[in-house]
Amino acid sequence: MSPTAVNGSSTSREHEVTGRTPVTPHGTAPGPGHPVDLQAARAALRLALPEPGSKFSQDDEWCVVAEPDGSWAEYRFHDYDRIFGVRGLYEKIFYDVLGCDSPRFMVGLLNDALASAGVPADSLRVLDLGAGNGIMAEELAAVGVEHSVGVDILPEARDAAERDRPGLYAGYHVADLTALPESERRALASHGLNTLTVVAALGFGDIPPAAFRTAYDLIAPDGWVVMTIKDAFLEETDTSGFGGMIGESIRSGALEVVRRERFQHRLATDSSPLLYEGIVARKRGPLAG
Repeated sequence: MSPTAVNGSSTSREHEVTGRTPVTPHGTAPGPGHPVDLQAARAALRLALPEPGSKFSQDDEWCVVAEPDGSWAEYRFHDYDRIFGVRGLYEKIFYDVLGCDSPRFMVGLLNDALASAGVPADSLRVLDLGAGNGIMAEELAAVGVEHSVGVDILPEARDAAERDRPGLYAGYHVADLTALPESERRALASHGLNTLTVVAALGFGDIPPAAFRTAYDLIAPDGWVVMTIKDAFLEETDTSGFGGMIGESIRSGALEVVRRERFQHRLATDSSPLLYEGIVARKRGPLAG
């Protein structure tokens, strides 16, 4: 079946992923904080991507999803508020169909760095920026992290995390870190944060440099910084603000890189790989700029 996308978009190819055994993002059976009914909801969804020859920028990717009445509705990939409103849809699109591996990969990279430094995972107190519906917190908990605090600008993200992965966060703050009220700053600081994770959330207007800087400043000196970012945002020609801020901080030693790997974040809708830089660093000073 090749349904026609709404809003005048091109025809689509349907992905049938409903017949296989559901798994969590890190490949294990559903466990605490990851209810079986989420897996069922994820498995039951039907969606379609654009035809294989159609190529879109990462900012403009979309799919169509089968509605209960049999119609098809278009979802743009950066319309996170709508996607989080449908249980299992985020996982269906990005994990089941497009093979996202960033949270698992980055937690593995962090865990390796912690082992080399002789730092136990349960000593981390994590600020998970762009927390979404809690997939990163789930991966962190799986390696022994016991204290994570979520921050997202979308109330729909917080609601989805509480619905899909209850109990994983010690707190979840809906906040704009470019204009953080002092009361929210104090509440976040009270957690004694020593680790920042920002995975699959930097660039594309989702988390601007000013928000990243605010989160970074909340982390204790010598704390850990775990991030993924598309390599284009680190080039000298970058105009987003990340290239200068992060690049110069690495060169100056304010961000001491202990692990850095280029890896496949996920597939694009045309099945080409989307490559990101994965960085695990220590906070040795204030960010540049």
